[in-house]
Amino acid sequence: MPTYEYVCTQCHHHFDAFQSIASQPLTVCPVCKGPLDRVISGGTGLIFKGSGFYETDYKKKSNGGNKSPKTTKVSETTGHGTSRNDDSTID
Repeated sequence: MPTYEYVCTQCHHHFDAFQSIASQPLTVCPVCKGPLDRVISGGTGLIFKGSGFYETDYKKKSNGGNKSPKTTKVSETTGHGTSRNDDSTID
């Protein structure tokens, strides 16, 4: 339930009233019985309750830069068209 601010137009008494949204606005000052105006305020803003909000709570968008490149094994060939391994010897 929201809290509404009121100010009296005669005695300038300023007070807050905790009311339902569906209830009618107050019209009579509790101090001098004069007419009231409801003050429009900015409100309290956004309030987060709970254990917290973390970056890891949400799925990250994947970009192409964070994947590890695939490695492929390339064999060297000699000028004669034969495959050369590190453990073999060439005569």
